[in-house]
Amino acid sequence: MFKTFKQHIIRSPYQSMAAILVVSLSLFLISVFFLLGVGSQIVLQYFESRPQLIAYLKDEAKPQDVEVIIAKIKATGKAKQIDYVSKEKALEIYKQLFKDKPLLLEMVTAKVLPASIEISPYNLSSIQELATMLKKEPLVEDLDFEEDVVKNLANFIVSLRKIGLVIAGVLLFIAVLTVVVVLGMRISKRKEETEILKLLGASSWYIRFPLYLEGVFYGLTAAIISWGLTYLIILYNTPFLTSFFAGIPLFPVPVIFMLEVLAGLLLLGAIVGILGSFLAILRSAKTAR
Repeated sequence: MFKTFKQHIIRSPYQSMAAILVVSLSLFLISVFFLLGVGSQIVLQYFESRPQLIAYLKDEAKPQDVEVIIAKIKATGKAKQIDYVSKEKALEIYKQLFKDKPLLLEMVTAKVLPASIEISPYNLSSIQELATMLKKEPLVEDLDFEEDVVKNLANFIVSLRKIGLVIAGVLLFIAVLTVVVVLGMRISKRKEETEILKLLGASSWYIRFPLYLEGVFYGLTAAIISWGLTYLIILYNTPFLTSFFAGIPLFPVPVIFMLEVLAGLLLLGAIVGILGSFLAILRSAKTAR
């Protein structure tokens, strides 16, 4: 049976290559959409963990005044986390952000930067209520909202998942169809050989097993190719993406995670191969009747 499987691959290498390339392309695009979805979710979690409402205080605000404002925010029961950022701490953050630009550092002192209260609510729906309350505080000079960023990102992730599922379904259909077509051609070419094997007493499993092996071979080979291509693209672009997403724990991508992606692609490739083989055999059986 294994010998027959090898002969199928050797005798028609172009058909085998075509099947592997089509399935590889399908699995590659599926892996890209999957990684985009995972990356977007990490970015969303990063922004959700950051304060969604920042209240900038006037220079005349004293520590006791800040404590009163914080107490009012806590009394609402809607704030998950409240952090007070003094002028000195704001300067430290500023220096860290612009450490590569000495000219900007020379122009700014702690007196120029405002103190602020950073608020992370339990629910995004509470931001407007907290903002309305803070606007009434005479020592609050300005408010900065991060609500729109989080909402837009959440909506983008939902849309990406829907589009990704549709595209993944179409790509899997194309991959299975490719395996069905290639194996169907194999079966049609081996009609006489199959009839002889049946006359000699060969079981149906003995005849069909090489076809299942071939389908699984296409799927597994395509999975390895698509994973390798995806990983190479990630590694090549990691330096740029690390600087672009500075502060967000996206890159470098952990090796263990990529091995998990490989396992998923191998499983998906095996399913595509087995399903394609099964449908090709089923189709040939109906045609023979």
